Amino acid sequence: MNKYEEALSLYDMKVSDEKVRSAVATLLETKMSANDTVEVKKFLLGSVELTSLKTNDNEESVLALTEKVNQFEDSYPDLPHVATLCVYPCYAKLVSQSLEVEGVEVSCVSGSFPSSQALIEVKVAETSLAVHDGATEIDIVMSVGKFLSGDYETVCDEISELKAVCGEKKLKVILETGLLGSAENIKKASILAMYAGADYIKTSTGKEQPAATPEAAYVMCQAIKEYYDKTGIQVGFKPAGGLNTVADALAYYTIVKEVLGAKWLTNQWFRLGTSRLANLLLSEVEGKETKFF
Repeated sequence: MNKYEEALSLYDMKVSDEKVRSAVATLLETKMSANDTVEVKKFLLGSVELTSLKTNDNEESVLALTEKVNQFEDSYPDLPHVATLCVYPCYAKLVSQSLEVEGVEVSCVSGSFPSSQALIEVKVAETSLAVHDGATEIDIVMSVGKFLSGDYETVCDEISELKAVCGEKKLKVILETGLLGSAENIKKASILAMYAGADYIKTSTGKEQPAATPEAAYVMCQAIKEYYDKTGIQVGFKPAGGLNTVADALAYYTIVKEVLGAKWLTNQWFRLGTSRLANLLLSEVEGKETKFF
């Protein structure tokens, strides 16, 4: 066995899709309603990664979103601000120089997002430039095609190399779970990404369907827990793509709470990759329809 196969051999990879579906259904049916509270919704608002990753983004639209984050603290001083503002690397300098709120991270998608189909030299250069321009967190996509063909060495070596570029900055690795085909593959990809140096593992880009699902989240959180139990290394979790309702956010919160526990219930370890949810959560907290962002 090579070192990657050896790492995988330490974990039980026999994960049944049917058992995962059943476990998630039971968990949400019995536990989710207790989390439907204003306090949880406030917490979720503070875990949102406000994201603008559109083809028609421009300096004006990105600056306008950044200014909204700046204004939020004055408009809602009793509520938590969002955790992160996530943009393309070409806007890293603009956001980092314009963002005035302490504690909001500047995240950039990198490494030829969303396909990850580029030479590693290109991925390294893009990531290095994003960090240089002020990104405090980097989101990359695992090389899904190489993973599905069994080339775990290249998958892990790329993640490790990009983590080295990030240094102390957080690296989130997107698994694109909708393309992986099975719970077993999702767990395998989770373990490999963490083994290679991921600070967070993330479900999806939102550019492929299906995007995030509770079942994928459940498997990923189980992998995070097992990895933590074996290594003592805490890795964060980020569902992204297809988070359309407050109920979606509550479902992921419930999974994290029940599988990973209270240690992960901070916006340092649990993030929600979405923009549409910010206004929806704010509306529920305020008790009236609110369109701030």
